[in-house]
Amino acid sequence: MSGKDRLRQTYTAPHSHGRSALADDLIFMKARRRLLALMGSTGSVALLSACAGGGSSDTTSTPTPSATSTPTPTPTPTPTSTPTGSCVAHPTETNGPYPADGSNRANGAVANVLIDSGIVRSDIRDSFGSASGTAAGVEMRLKISLQNVNNNCAPLEGYAIYVWHCTATGTYSVYEVADQNYLRGVLETDANGEVEFTTIFPGCYSGRYPHIHFEVYSSLSTATHYNNRLLVSQMALPASECSYVYNIASGTYGNSGANFTRTSVSSDNVFGDNSSEQIEAQTIVLTGDTTDGYDGTVTVGLSV
Repeated sequence: MSGKDRLRQTYTAPHSHGRSALADDLIFMKARRRLLALMGSTGSVALLSACAGGGSSDTTSTPTPSATSTPTPTPTPTPTSTPTGSCVAHPTETNGPYPADGSNRANGAVANVLIDSGIVRSDIRDSFGSASGTAAGVEMRLKISLQNVNNNCAPLEGYAIYVWHCTATGTYSVYEVADQNYLRGVLETDANGEVEFTTIFPGCYSGRYPHIHFEVYSSLSTATHYNNRLLVSQMALPASECSYVYNIASGTYGNSGANFTRTSVSSDNVFGDNSSEQIEAQTIVLTGDTTDGYDGTVTVGLSV
């Protein structure tokens, strides 16, 4: 028999008829004390538990639910930064008929200025060695940045870049101007993968869009023959600057202005089949004017 049943047998509260609630409570409390005195400790605990909820003997206590542990959220991993470098591999282009890199002949002999003392220089407006002479034209300082397209456009240090281009009137030294070797030079890339040449704004000759030739070698020591080159390509001059220079300095640039009106990048037999992305990468970015000269920059992407 449960503690509740024993309590009910010991005392059943009658309905009060004019008796106060306090009197009923006193009678109930006396009956409960008598019952507790008769029960053992086990029964007492059970009874007290049953009565703990309030004044009614039928009230049962609601068990307190045990706390459920909240799982610790898994931290969101910090995103790894994505390399943002962007460079375009320069397409291979022809070295043309006037490279002087050992690949052809000029005036009855193999033309190779790469083995001549003095070819490594930054200012290429003057001839070097036994030749003397200075190429006329609007000054242009050309900075070339060499980057590895296979390594997030990392700069390539210690490489060699050979550049050459025509005069203001569209002729080439060593070949068409046999007694001069100006507008040709080699430099080694620095820790930023950069070289900077001082030269002139090239002219425009019939049949070609204005351009600058270049070759890339793995080092100065290998920049002695075209067979060692890693890349041969060309850079384009921006059209707006070409039109302006050829007009303002027409006395120096001869027929360059007229030749330029008959050509474009899209119709050029070298640049014409390249993608717009390649053309953008190959075109030199220029700032400056014809009085103080131009500063040009271009990034050359190389797959290493």
